Amino acid sequence: FWAVWCGPCKMVAPAVAKLAENHVGKLKVGKVNVDEQPELAEKFNISSIPTLALFKDGKVVNQRIGAVSLAALESFVAEYI
Repeated sequence: FWAVWCGPCKMVAPAVAKLAENHVGKLKVGKVNVDEQPELAEKFNISSIPTLALFKDGKVVNQRIGAVSLAALESFVAEYI
């Protein structure tokens, strides 16, 4: 979950893109702009951005708030892929 005006969102974007590239076929990565989809952000109780949410079978199984490194993202998803 992100927004155009969010500095930390811009900082984490390259790491998220690299994570997606590293796990093609094992992990689907999507971005939700909270300004364009506020109802989706509300549905998942997103109160801070960037928020990285890991979904499995339609449910959030892990969540991380703030800009993080690629290494932290790899750890974030490792248990689920």
